[in-house]
Amino acid sequence: MYLRLSKLAMLAAPFVLLAGGAMAQTTSFEGEVKGEDGQPLKGALIKIERTDIKGNYKVKTDKKGRYFHAGLPIGTYNVTCEVNGKDVDRVQGVRSRLGDPTPINFDLQELKKRQQALQAAAEAGTLTAEQARQMSPEQKAAMEKAMKDRQQAMAKNKALNDAFNQGMDALKAKQCDQATQALIKASELDPKQVAVWGNLAEAYVCLAGQKTGAESEAAMTKGLEAYQKTLEIKDDAATRNNYALALARAKKFPEAQAELQKAATLDPPNAGRYYYNLGAVLTNINQLEPAGEAFRKAIEADPKYAPAQYQLGLYLVSKAQMSADGKLTPPPGTKEAFQKYLELEPTGPFAEQAKAMLTSLDSTIQTQYANPNAPPSKKGSKKK
Repeated sequence: MYLRLSKLAMLAAPFVLLAGGAMAQTTSFEGEVKGEDGQPLKGALIKIERTDIKGNYKVKTDKKGRYFHAGLPIGTYNVTCEVNGKDVDRVQGVRSRLGDPTPINFDLQELKKRQQALQAAAEAGTLTAEQARQMSPEQKAAMEKAMKDRQQAMAKNKALNDAFNQGMDALKAKQCDQATQALIKASELDPKQVAVWGNLAEAYVCLAGQKTGAESEAAMTKGLEAYQKTLEIKDDAATRNNYALALARAKKFPEAQAELQKAATLDPPNAGRYYYNLGAVLTNINQLEPAGEAFRKAIEADPKYAPAQYQLGLYLVSKAQMSADGKLTPPPGTKEAFQKYLELEPTGPFAEQAKAMLTSLDSTIQTQYANPNAPPSKKGSKKK
C-alpha cells in the first residue's frame, strides 16, 4: 500500500511542477513616447487594458520618455497614451508574448502630421492608398462620412454666400424687393447668421420706404421682426441703434428711445452718436419735439459731441419768438448751443451756418413791408 501511494506521489509530482510553471508565465510591454516637438515626453500616462479578460494597468514615462510594465498575463490588449488628461493615441488588439517585452511606441509628432494629412485629404475629398491602409474599417467609415458631410456643408455655404452677396448687392443699389428675397433665402439656409438677419431687417425697412399704405406697413413690421431676430442671436449696441432708427421711422418713438437707451448702456462711449442719429431721423420726418429731446440726450451723454450742439441750436431757433419791433427772442440756451459747437469744431461742416445764426439772433428783423418800386419820398421838399 505504501509503495502504491509513493508511485502515485511520483506520478503527481510532474503535474504540480507544470502547474507552477504555468503560473510563472507573464509578459511585459515597453516603449517610448515622443511629444509633438519630437522630444522624449516625460509623464505621459500609458494605459494597458486587457480585452479578452478584464484587466487594467497603468504606467508613466520617465524623463527619457520610456515606460515598462511587467507581470502582465498573456492576452490581448489595447494600449493608450494619455497626455494632460486627454487620450492622444491608441494601439488596439495587441497580443502580448512570452520572452522579450512587446514594444509599443507613440510618436505624437508623426501622429500630428498624419492627422494634418488626413484633414487635407478630407478637405480635398480623397484618401491616398497609404492612408486607407493605415485606417481601421471604423476609421474609414467615419472619414468617409466626414468627407460627405463636408462636401454638403461646402455646397450649402456656397449657396448661402451666393444668396447673401446677391442680397447685399441689391441693397446697395436700393433694389429693396430683390434684396429681401435674396436675404430671405440666405436666412433659410442658415438661420443663425447675425449678418444675414441684420441686413434682411435693413432691406425690409428700405422696402417700406418704397411702398405705400398697407404694403409699407407690412414691410416695416417684417423689418422690425428681423431686427428682433438679430438681437436674439447677438445683442449689441449697433443693432440696437439700427433697430431704434427703424422704430422711429415707424413712429414708435417711446420704443425707439428705449432701444437707444439700451444701446447707450451697452456702448457708453458712443451714446451721444446714437441719440444724435435718432434726432436726425426724427427731424427728417418732421417730428421736431422728439428730435429736440434726442439732441438733448445726445449732449447729456457726450457734451463734446459737436453735431448735437448745432442741431439743438437749430431746434431751439424754431421755438424763437419775435417781438413787435422785429427782434427774435430764442429760448434760453440757443446761442450757447451754437457757441459750443464753434468751440468744439471751429472749422467744422456747420461752422459758417452757426456763425450766421449767431449774427441773425443779434439783429433786428424788418417787420413792415416797403415797396422797393415806390418813388422816393418827397418829405421835407418846399412847396411852390
